[in-house]
Amino acid sequence: MSAAEEASAQEPYDPEARGLRLVFVLLALTVVSGLIDAVSYLGLGRVFTANMTGNVVVLGFAAAGAPGFSVRHTSTSLGFFLLGAVTGGRLALRVGSGPRRTWTRLTLTAEAALLALSAAVAFARPHATGTVYALIALTGYAMGLRNATVRKLGVAAISTTTVLTMTLTGLAAESRLGGAPGRRSPRRTASVVAMLAGAFLGAWLVLHHGLGIPLLVAALTSGVLAVVASGRE
Repeated sequence: MSAAEEASAQEPYDPEARGLRLVFVLLALTVVSGLIDAVSYLGLGRVFTANMTGNVVVLGFAAAGAPGFSVRHTSTSLGFFLLGAVTGGRLALRVGSGPRRTWTRLTLTAEAALLALSAAVAFARPHATGTVYALIALTGYAMGLRNATVRKLGVAAISTTTVLTMTLTGLAAESRLGGAPGRRSPRRTASVVAMLAGAFLGAWLVLHHGLGIPLLVAALTSGVLAVVASGRE
């Protein structure tokens, strides 16, 4: 047996290390967030279901009577996002003390199921009156659930759904140009690029293929991540 094989054999088994690192999982989920907000804003009446900072601003526009915005839509999104976050908090209390890999995969499985149900509704009843509210509720709940989990996981410099103002601020203020080492600049840059890519892909799919296809893509992506995610940062 070689020295490398002997060292490997002596290392303790770490189930958390199996699978894709959380940094890459969260970057992929940031793409999904951009995609979901493209679906909700462009296809569900100018409402955000992943980005709640934007949604609160939109709610202010709607309350002031700005044309094209709906208090009911934005309130539904905000309410179900918060409900999902409450569920995520309760889930963290139950399983958060165990392996992060199990916790992460459980949350992503739930997200994938909710997004798959959203896609099914969009395909089955694309023009029904209740479809808009159903899609807002399902995607908002899924994003709240995931965001609560990501917050508890505490992976530095990546949040997947939080508005990118602070990410961009940190990217500039803590860069070498800003007088700091810039150690987290690659993650922050990747997070911005991931959100932009998701928004672009989501917008293109909505404009050319309707709501079902981008929701299905989001569901499949979350489902794959639920299978391959590890518990290591």
